[in-house]
Amino acid sequence: MAFLNEKQITNRIVVLRAERGMSQKEVADRLGVSRQTIISLEKNKYNPSLKLAFELALLFKVDLHEVFQYGSEEE
Repeated sequence: MAFLNEKQITNRIVVLRAERGMSQKEVADRLGVSRQTIISLEKNKYNPSLKLAFELALLFKVDLHEVFQYGSEEE
């Protein structure tokens, strides 16, 4: 199962947030989570629940795959 261990989830939350002129606090408040949660997500220290992932995509009005990517760094 080494193949699965090489995969990781990354995200574009910082970029999407900046494109919309939103602060971390604003995103957190609109999603009902803490600012620390958004910081952890942006630093790839925390993987969101499926529900939160979809809520982020809806907030930014993009497809889930435009927020999160799953793969190895070489891909």
